[in-house]
Amino acid sequence: MEKLQSIVTSVMVLHFMLIVTGILFLNACNSESKQSKNDKSFMNTIENPYLGQKPPGLIAEPFAPGLVSTQNWEVCGTFTPDMRSFYFIKDNGPNTKMEFVVFEYKNKLWQKRVVSKRAGQPFISPDGNTMHLGRRYKQRTETGEWSEIKKLDSAFQNIQIMRLTSSSKGTYVFDEIGMPDGDGVIRYSRLINGKREAPKDFGKEINTGKMNAHPFIAPDESYLIWDSERDIGHGDSDIYISFKQKDGTWGKAINMGENVNTTAWEAGASVTPDGKYLIFNRNMGSDKYENVDVFWVDAQIIEKLRPKN
Repeated sequence: MEKLQSIVTSVMVLHFMLIVTGILFLNACNSESKQSKNDKSFMNTIENPYLGQKPPGLIAEPFAPGLVSTQNWEVCGTFTPDMRSFYFIKDNGPNTKMEFVVFEYKNKLWQKRVVSKRAGQPFISPDGNTMHLGRRYKQRTETGEWSEIKKLDSAFQNIQIMRLTSSSKGTYVFDEIGMPDGDGVIRYSRLINGKREAPKDFGKEINTGKMNAHPFIAPDESYLIWDSERDIGHGDSDIYISFKQKDGTWGKAINMGENVNTTAWEAGASVTPDGKYLIFNRNMGSDKYENVDVFWVDAQIIEKLRPKN
């Protein structure tokens, strides 16, 4: 009898242990399932990135034909760091005013909105908190919206800046319109111990030739991209790149090649915040620039140009 009771007790204990194990297993599965769903949701926050466009290869293609690139004039395309907004400047044709336009990803759709009239060439800082507009800027507010336009300090107000970009360290890199109103020189200004230094010229590696303009400084400051008219170019303004050397100096200007540059005007290049694509402008019209489009190309083209040593 005692043996039978012992067996029954053992069976009950074993049954209880199996139930507890089963509950723990189910909870673990549910937790893993929830985590998997969360991971999937995180990885697919944008189901149709880049305005739903098929990414290009190593030969430049028009960006978003019919949406962004049309038969008119579209320039200065730039994404926010979260890749959920794409800003650019648009001209709708003769006798119209230029518009500052944005495509925003909301409710799983890209939605177009006119922000304002042209307000300067836009560039979003790597941290997403500042929209640079040449000598002016906007800042993110607590609600996530952009503030009213503000001015940079007086050290920048006497420079006819077209485009200003910034690195993750807060370094400003900017141009000045060419003659007769400006000198066509690219400059920089670093943050040193929290204070902004006075603007300084880049060296001859950058400021050689004519119409050096529209710079883009990499977030980590490892390279600089800009456009210039040079004897070694393909025709009109071409896009160049220079890589920072180990000693902190800048390497020679490298023409970004025939997959980017043509005999037409190419300018205003930048790299998408995810580091995957180079976006720039190309004149598709006559010398009156009535049709300028936004183009893009795989950013691996940069790595192919990077010096190996």
